[in-house]
Amino acid sequence: MKLFYGEIKGNQVLINDEEQQHIVRVLRMKDGEEIHVTDGKGNLASGTLIIEGKKANMAVTGIKKQLPAFSPKLHIAIAPTKNIDRIEFFIEKAVEMGISEITLLQTEKTERKNVNIDKLRKQAVSASKQSLRFHFPVINDLVKIQDFLKDTDHGTTFVAHCHENLERMDLNQIPASENITFLIGPEGDFSEKEILFLSDKNIRAVSLGHQRLRTETAGIFVAAWNYSVMID
Repeated sequence: MKLFYGEIKGNQVLINDEEQQHIVRVLRMKDGEEIHVTDGKGNLASGTLIIEGKKANMAVTGIKKQLPAFSPKLHIAIAPTKNIDRIEFFIEKAVEMGISEITLLQTEKTERKNVNIDKLRKQAVSASKQSLRFHFPVINDLVKIQDFLKDTDHGTTFVAHCHENLERMDLNQIPASENITFLIGPEGDFSEKEILFLSDKNIRAVSLGHQRLRTETAGIFVAAWNYSVMID
């Protein structure tokens, strides 16, 4: 399937401008080739390509609407790493495994204070197309941990940390839920103060095993765990 991103309104499809350039200039596709376009909201259009100069349109042959999203929905709030390449790698892999939402988390030890959120969102779209996702994940900009918790269901929110002196449950003890949120800290982990703050909010702590995982590895690990639940 050759999948591209665009708008789907009724029976009309408008291929994204950057996607049109990719089709014409990079892929050098020809008139009549079969293509598919998703709006990232669960809708999928099928049809044939129409090349008009530097423009790419499609003759629509069918539209599937409201295709099912992945379940359970996973939201990971993760501190951006100092080396942004590592968090970009996490986003790519987590998107491929069906994550629903990613929030960049500002904690006491978060070293990176600014991110190019538009670049990360484009990367998420690219990974979604590559893995044939018709529901694109939400990518949220940096937010302080205290502000993030204001709109979070604490009963289905968990924190992964490495403080062995504090109580942690096993990952597989998490009860089944349609929506799960995970907090993953920065290089150097959450501070004890933050862990106790989260505990006071009734957010349960989880162990990801005996090894100490890097920030992006922990995020990928949780995404893979949730993916295994999806396909079970």
